[in-house]
Amino acid sequence: MPKVSLIIPVYNVEEYIAKCLASTANQTLEDIELIFVNDGSKDNSEKYIKEYQEIYPEKIIYLEKENGGLSDARNYGIKYATGEYIAFLDSDDYVELDMYEQMYNKAKEGNFDMVECNFYWKYPNKQKEDIGEKYSTKKEALEKARVVAWNKLYKREIIQESGILFPKGLRYEDVEFFYKILPRLEKIGFVEKPLVYYIQRQNSISNTQNVKTREIIEILNNVLNFYKEQGLYDEYKDELEYTYARYLLCSSLKRMVKVEDEILRQKLLDEAWECLNTTFPNWKKNKILRRDFSLKKLYLRTVNENTYKIYTKLLALI
Repeated sequence: MPKVSLIIPVYNVEEYIAKCLASTANQTLEDIELIFVNDGSKDNSEKYIKEYQEIYPEKIIYLEKENGGLSDARNYGIKYATGEYIAFLDSDDYVELDMYEQMYNKAKEGNFDMVECNFYWKYPNKQKEDIGEKYSTKKEALEKARVVAWNKLYKREIIQESGILFPKGLRYEDVEFFYKILPRLEKIGFVEKPLVYYIQRQNSISNTQNVKTREIIEILNNVLNFYKEQGLYDEYKDELEYTYARYLLCSSLKRMVKVEDEILRQKLLDEAWECLNTTFPNWKKNKILRRDFSLKKLYLRTVNENTYKIYTKLLALI
């Protein structure tokens, strides 16, 4: 059994995949399987993968499928994973050569269900470290975790036995997956060193704002419904309420104000505000929101119907 199964969806990334291939095929962790899922690429991505597969036939698994999007490709790869742990990586990103050795060793050291590491935001002319807050409980994770799939290592049995998958056809798939798998994670460990280089592309899906930007509302509602169905809602209500407000008034708000179509932009902003206040009419009294004086929480405390309109106009100018 491999120690780690690394699942890498691929779609038209011939300009970037060579660096991804080099950084993963040459990992210091020897017992690793690399599962490349070609999600219907129309460029030369396949050529690069197969060249590496000839050199590392015992390590690289190459799969092909019709285009179904990032979530669909990850889910497809999960079915073929045989490692003790599963990791995910996007094919336009790359990692330190000892990333999965460090992550695996940390996982075994504490018998952790999940291990998280820090990472770099990689821009054309600079890079920036992203150092996350540590958390030790599931409730703290709902409040503090950085919800991306590619800086984490999960026990395979937890993913496969839970049946939890990435939502097909929706943006912000990492949000839904992480918050759904979270209740099954009893022990979480951290590697403090930044190990992933998160490439910033101007034309990437995450940097393109349109009608699909609203899908964060659907994702958040999927998470709420999941916690209700699992009988977990009451236990985590405060954390879910805070998370719902934080997304719609912080990161997602910054995306919505960048939608170019003025009518669509205003519609999304109105919908986000209505959804927040309909789903959680007393969110301003949330105990986590009022717990400390961090800048983010201070900002959230100032948001009301009037300041919301002001903030959206100011953010659009940034």
